[in-house]
Amino acid sequence: MKQIITTTLILFAMSYSIAGGFQINLQGQRSAGMGHTGTGLRMGASSGFFNPGALAFARTEVLIGINLIASKVGYRELKPGIYTTESTSGIGTPFHGHVALRLNEDSPFVFGFSAYTPFGSGISYDSQWKGQFLLREMALQTIFYQGTFAYQINEKLGVGLGYVFGTGDFKLRRGVPLQHSDGSYSEANLSGSGTGHGFNIGIFYELSDQVSMGLSYRSGVKVALDGGTAQFDVPPSLDSNFPTTNFGSEINLPSVTNFGISIQLTQKTRFNFDVNYITWSSYDTLSFDFEDNTEQLEDSKSPRNYTNAAILRAGIEHEFNNYFVFRGGAYYDFTPVQNGYLTPETPDMDKIGVTIGASYSIKHWNIDASFMYIYGSERTDTNLETGFSGRWTSQAFIPGISVSYKF
Repeated sequence: MKQIITTTLILFAMSYSIAGGFQINLQGQRSAGMGHTGTGLRMGASSGFFNPGALAFARTEVLIGINLIASKVGYRELKPGIYTTESTSGIGTPFHGHVALRLNEDSPFVFGFSAYTPFGSGISYDSQWKGQFLLREMALQTIFYQGTFAYQINEKLGVGLGYVFGTGDFKLRRGVPLQHSDGSYSEANLSGSGTGHGFNIGIFYELSDQVSMGLSYRSGVKVALDGGTAQFDVPPSLDSNFPTTNFGSEINLPSVTNFGISIQLTQKTRFNFDVNYITWSSYDTLSFDFEDNTEQLEDSKSPRNYTNAAILRAGIEHEFNNYFVFRGGAYYDFTPVQNGYLTPETPDMDKIGVTIGASYSIKHWNIDASFMYIYGSERTDTNLETGFSGRWTSQAFIPGISVSYKF
């Protein structure tokens, strides 16, 4: 039971992650096409997420977008074993929407509102796979809402502050090593929801006509999970040992510091570079309090021991003509998961992302599209808590599109 609930809260934590770990930033197609850069660049309404300071230079704009995530995780048993399998996850559909409001052209104030889904997909395996007692299926649905106030101090300098409210729902299925009379294994089903609060602050400065830079900070979020429900399908004789019960917990998610610089290489070509630093060390222990305890269902603490991590990003944007813009980029994401802590829910490893994108503009309308391929380097590990070992790989294909209108 300790392992079952540990798995659930790990997944819930992932649903609130802004950077690092097993997550992908998908809050704007322009940024996605340039390797997820944008901290040091005027991004319009989506700057509410990437750098609230740059939002101070935005026109009134409405932007909506969506991505499709097709991901695959591969598992191979360590030699001399020959067992292999892959995840059977479906298509995830995270969305994002941003609004910027400037009361008039001369006003130094800009108000913003953003809604986005940092995780809207899940992971699943065949119910009889080798690790079924660790995980069969997980699904997440999360939405962050952010209200932002930005102020343009002068023609070169802007600052901004946003308040973030996050909601999340999840479900989890996992096998239990107890057999029914027909030989099938029992199952645990867990579900719950929670909320968290945070803030997003940033500053943007144009050093010259060719160079701009930005610095933003997204706070850590303390997520409170109350009233989660655990249900068990076990042989009738064991019902009293596995009662349907509620549980609660708390988890401190990391802060994210972002620095970005944008350089106008030529009249039509711009280069962007971002660094994200994530304080994953705040995620060191998971504690769980069950409403109903039995000998098989006890309150527990589980070490996670994540380490701080960074992501390096670079991207180029080229204006082909007054209508078309083309983009490309790449990034390297260092895993925060130390050796000995890899799990089927977070089979995390260092990742490389390669991106392309394009825009088409006509009058007040703009259409942005992007495509991303993410490759996770092969990683071998044995979990210290469960003893489960194997060799893991991952990859993902992520197309996306957005439409915006500037007033």
